[in-house]
Amino acid sequence: MKYNIAIDGPAGAGKSTIAKKVAEKLGFVYIDTGAMYRAMAYYYTGKGINCEDKDAVIAEFDNIHLGLKYIDGVQHIFLNGEDISGVIRTQEVGENASRVSAIAEVRAKLVAIQQDIARNINVVMDGRDIGSVVLPDAELKIYLTASVRVRALRRFKEYQEKGIEADLATIEKEIKDRDYRDMHRDASPLVCVPDAVVVDTSDMTVDEVMDRIISLVEQDTDE
Repeated sequence: MKYNIAIDGPAGAGKSTIAKKVAEKLGFVYIDTGAMYRAMAYYYTGKGINCEDKDAVIAEFDNIHLGLKYIDGVQHIFLNGEDISGVIRTQEVGENASRVSAIAEVRAKLVAIQQDIARNINVVMDGRDIGSVVLPDAELKIYLTASVRVRALRRFKEYQEKGIEADLATIEKEIKDRDYRDMHRDASPLVCVPDAVVVDTSDMTVDEVMDRIISLVEQDTDE
């Protein structure tokens, strides 16, 4: 029996980390939808195209071919045949991914791919509009959140560990700005759907969050 888990929430809430662990624990396929939007943003950024210029963005659609492959159980994303998994996690690409994802036509293009993947297999999918748009019939919907301060500190530590220079106050402002953009965009804004279970990760460890979600799945499937 197919079982899909939709995990939504703001930037820095730990969605990808949790989704990967839950998928691994359950033997499900993890779909990183954020990587798809980052791949689009990476293409436009490299071409010097403004990610808020709708006409310019749409004009390039035929030149963009995305692919997902699983190598040793890890999702890799390919742009026009090139594995770009390791180069799409920069701050600039993340900011531009937020901008390009506000364009309805971009979302429609990627949502169709995401829905096709989830149609016949058990998946854990994370993003901003999974429970509301991509997988509205998902068996379990989670809204993962945390305070702005906690999310900024997490991102700051990530950059430090990678040797990337960063300023905590700047990161905090960028997260607030991104939250506003994601929640107020016309195309599929970030929302907590009524049937989602809200999990605030501010004071929880990764394992505690994972165990909470696994317990919800077990309760659901035991009924």
